Amino acid sequence: MAGLEHPLVLAVIFVWLFIAVLGSVLNVVRHADHLAIRLGEPYGTLLLTLVVTALEVTSITTMMLHGANNPTLVRDTLFAVVMIVLNGMVGLSLLIGGWKHREQQYNLQGANSYLSVIIPLVSLALMLPNYTVTTEGPTLSRVQEVFLAAAAIALYGTFLVIQTSSHTHYFKLKKETGHHEQPPGTSRSTVVHGVLMLAHMLPVVYLAEQLALPLDYAIEVVHMPAALGGTIIAILVATPEAISAVRAASANQMQRSVNIFLGSVLATIGLTVPAMLVVSHVTGRHITLGVEHSDTVLLPLTLLVSVVTFASGRTNILQGVVHLVLFLLYILLLFEG
Repeated sequence: MAGLEHPLVLAVIFVWLFIAVLGSVLNVVRHADHLAIRLGEPYGTLLLTLVVTALEVTSITTMMLHGANNPTLVRDTLFAVVMIVLNGMVGLSLLIGGWKHREQQYNLQGANSYLSVIIPLVSLALMLPNYTVTTEGPTLSRVQEVFLAAAAIALYGTFLVIQTSSHTHYFKLKKETGHHEQPPGTSRSTVVHGVLMLAHMLPVVYLAEQLALPLDYAIEVVHMPAALGGTIIAILVATPEAISAVRAASANQMQRSVNIFLGSVLATIGLTVPAMLVVSHVTGRHITLGVEHSDTVLLPLTLLVSVVTFASGRTNILQGVVHLVLFLLYILLLFEG
């Protein structure tokens, strides 16, 4: 770490640590995927989203507690997850699925259930803080934070009841023509996969703090975008689910793909927000939640386009291209905002 002032050394160390963390995350999700397939839908997808959320909370907390306080890290990560999943992951899945199968189906009631919770939670967490007057800037007061955390838990808990108990048929599609790929090594027991999944989480916790060193240097000294830290965390936690969602869409399993990417956003907002508010209170690290500048346009635009995309029960290549254009716009504004 002593040679970070040299661009090549900085790049090598960052890429080295990034690949190491990503490899650990992929292994965590790989073992979770074994368990998910054995559980079936919707419990399998639920397990995957909970595992990824745990990785996200752990990574954010580790980086947030490293060095000086970074109040926007939580916001930047949440916004990046929404952009990467609802634009990048959705766009690529719909593009590949539409290219191979022309038109794909999913359960409209399930998609509407996801969006009916995602839209208010994203709005409350990332847009409302810009308009409150109790505190200065895009922040919330303690009372408002408590309400946000309680609302997120209540809405997500109610959704889980719908998903896993009373309305499980919303999240299944009877006439799916594809087949789920059985991952290799399924001869291992469920307990072994569970233990290995937890074991691979340990390097993520340790290496996330090491990754923060070159990342902080790049932001503070090289003057890379301040939101880059949150984007890197989002890429790390979203990549495994992106792979699963794209594979499902390619295999004509759009229902599973929809469950993965919409479930990922819902879990991120519904669970990560209250968890990070608690961490903020316990550690005394202040966090800023409200998005600013061009993000205030891109975020509601993404939610609006998502409503239009998942309004018919069928997907095609055009919808994928629209979401990918918004994703490319997000990348552009990250560096040229």
